[in-house]
Amino acid sequence: MQKLASLSKLQHTVSKSSIQRMTSNSTTALRSTLSLPNAKNAKEIPRIHLGVYMTSGRTCSTAVTHALNAGYRAFDSAEWYGNEKAVGSAILAFLNSPENQRKGEEKVKREDIWFTTKLKENKSEEETRRKIEKSIQECGLGYIDLYLLHSPYAYGKTDPKETRKNCWKAVETAIKEGSVKVGGVSNFGVKHLKELLDDEEIKIKPAINQIEVHPFNTQPEITSFCKENGIVVEAYAPLARAMRARHPQILELAGKYSCTWAQLMIKWSLQHGYVTLPKSVKQERIVKNKEVDGFTIHEEDMRILDGLDERLVTDWDPTDAP
Repeated sequence: MQKLASLSKLQHTVSKSSIQRMTSNSTTALRSTLSLPNAKNAKEIPRIHLGVYMTSGRTCSTAVTHALNAGYRAFDSAEWYGNEKAVGSAILAFLNSPENQRKGEEKVKREDIWFTTKLKENKSEEETRRKIEKSIQECGLGYIDLYLLHSPYAYGKTDPKETRKNCWKAVETAIKEGSVKVGGVSNFGVKHLKELLDDEEIKIKPAINQIEVHPFNTQPEITSFCKENGIVVEAYAPLARAMRARHPQILELAGKYSCTWAQLMIKWSLQHGYVTLPKSVKQERIVKNKEVDGFTIHEEDMRILDGLDERLVTDWDPTDAP
């Protein structure tokens, strides 16, 4: 416990001067967006989302509320996480709050929020359509901004390639009907992406590929392929789940830029052009994680961080699934 407390203190220790320097322009990264080449009619996607993996109930809804109050407008949920309702209820409570309603034309509206969720298991087109409708009911938000196939795995005695295609067709249908605004995938390797991109029956291409990306797992093959094909990369576990928080190079560069180690890794992700999904349930950390506008990592230091790649997988890696 003492070690964990020490790590928590380390993550969020930052000089008073650097706090003052960053908070003066602290909403810029949070408000910045990226266009989605494969979803031309969709609104642009925020660069920073709150991740809610492994959180549920009141803990989850409280974290979302802290994030909304701090200016976050994007949230990454999943059927697998079991927290679509907690995320959605917190968003609705915020939107309908007297404080927000009193702002008149300046109030935050549903269309200002970006809600992501994911299909737990790839089984069939019909099952995927049912799951999309269930997720909409669970979150209570009326529609889903971004719907992802959570992995390339096929469940049941089915052909994996055909199963992925059929599930994606359900996402296409939902986009055409308006219940989903943007479709994407998660944990897809180059092989899986090519299947969808090369299939002439697929009319809507994935706009997003959400994969684990951080300085200790840079995924050069997948990220390069995505860039070449107009697929925006979302980086989950951008902090490597704190597994390298004490790495000497991370601490040295965090000191150089007067930032926390977490802010350094988030900034690395943003400077690579990714959408980043830092997770926390602590109000202080949620606020700190957005305050990355007071510095730019120099090109030579970006190369140093890139060179830390050790193919560190912090949870699972389905990118080589059959």
